[in-house]
Amino acid sequence: MSNDAGLYRLVGLDGRPHPVLDTPYESIDSAMWAAKDWCSRQSPKDLESLEQSIGIEVMTTNGSWRTIRYS
Repeated sequence: MSNDAGLYRLVGLDGRPHPVLDTPYESIDSAMWAAKDWCSRQSPKDLESLEQSIGIEVMTTNGSWRTIRYS
């Protein structure tokens, strides 16, 4: 499966769907843009209390999720 096709989601370091950004994305770029945009609107104090990394998962052909990147 190509990383350019499919459904993607954002997750926390614990592998669970991100508590705010839990929505399907149609590309890696759109998922990354959503994460960067959301992070840019958080105060530094808020970001300290949140997980510092966000992962991107892709839905596999059998319907499960596979982590492909942490940023």
